[in-house]
Amino acid sequence: MRHGRETGGRAARTGALAALLALAVLLALGGCNSLFYHPDQRIYFSPAQFGLWHEEVSFRSADGTRLRGWFLPARPPVKGTVVHFHGNAANITNHVVAVRWLPLRGYSVFTFDYRGYGESEGSPSRAGVLADGVAAIDHVRGRRDVDPDKLIVFGQSLGGAVAIGALARAGTRGVKALVVEGAFASYRETVRLLLDAGWLTWPFQYPLAYGLFSDDLRPADDLPRLAEVPLLVVHGTHDRTVLPENGRQLYVAFPGRDKTLWEVPGAAHMGIFGPAYGPWRDRLLDYLDAKVGAAPVSERYKPRYLPGPGPGTPLRWRQPATPR
Repeated sequence: MRHGRETGGRAARTGALAALLALAVLLALGGCNSLFYHPDQRIYFSPAQFGLWHEEVSFRSADGTRLRGWFLPARPPVKGTVVHFHGNAANITNHVVAVRWLPLRGYSVFTFDYRGYGESEGSPSRAGVLADGVAAIDHVRGRRDVDPDKLIVFGQSLGGAVAIGALARAGTRGVKALVVEGAFASYRETVRLLLDAGWLTWPFQYPLAYGLFSDDLRPADDLPRLAEVPLLVVHGTHDRTVLPENGRQLYVAFPGRDKTLWEVPGAAHMGIFGPAYGPWRDRLLDYLDAKVGAAPVSERYKPRYLPGPGPGTPLRWRQPATPR
């Protein structure tokens, strides 16, 4: 019996080691793309399903890559415009769920797909996605129906990291607040913390994270350029995708004086502003209202409600797959 247990134990350890080595090989071959970018072209939801009008927008990144986005005009009186940077998976037809409530509460939303996501051309890369974020901010600033002095940048998960870098490069003019939910300060440290959380991967956290992952264009390096913008870091205490330590690192690394950290008890990854945590929506609105000011945007920037896209109009930009 003892021999059997020892044999079984060795087999288990061998299997665990093989799994770890397989993980290392996959990470080495896939690099950051395999971990940080998971685009698809499926249709999940249309804004019309949530009673929202939307304008389909086409714009270009710095290298000419064509990108697609949606502009969701707010219900008057309009308070400001949110530039939304979504997370690492799927596309805007999935992530629109996270911001669908904002136009009903006075904030227009521009949400867009990075290269390789949805209808956007190309394939994702760290530098490319960052350039796409700059192009999105520039597009919103140039719209006739947006007050460029009442902007909010809102990034979720990977989108929080991209938003930090994009805003640092696009400039902070007119941006009243930067809000990041479930985000991180370092690509490499994000991987290390995940490896640190597992009993099998804990001993290998430094060689795997530091040996296989570049930390080029890490968000923490761009924070000093944003010191004059109010920062709100939001993180769930039960986030197992981007561990809560990441949010604390962002908060500590930010050199500005106007910074706030909300750690939401029991919340998981990117679920804080969903229906289950409804009161946090009101708290976020109070925060945004205080930053943009009480006065609504000028009639000069009144959003247009275009014929066509809107409540009851099906989404047709891609042959739909079976919704999730």
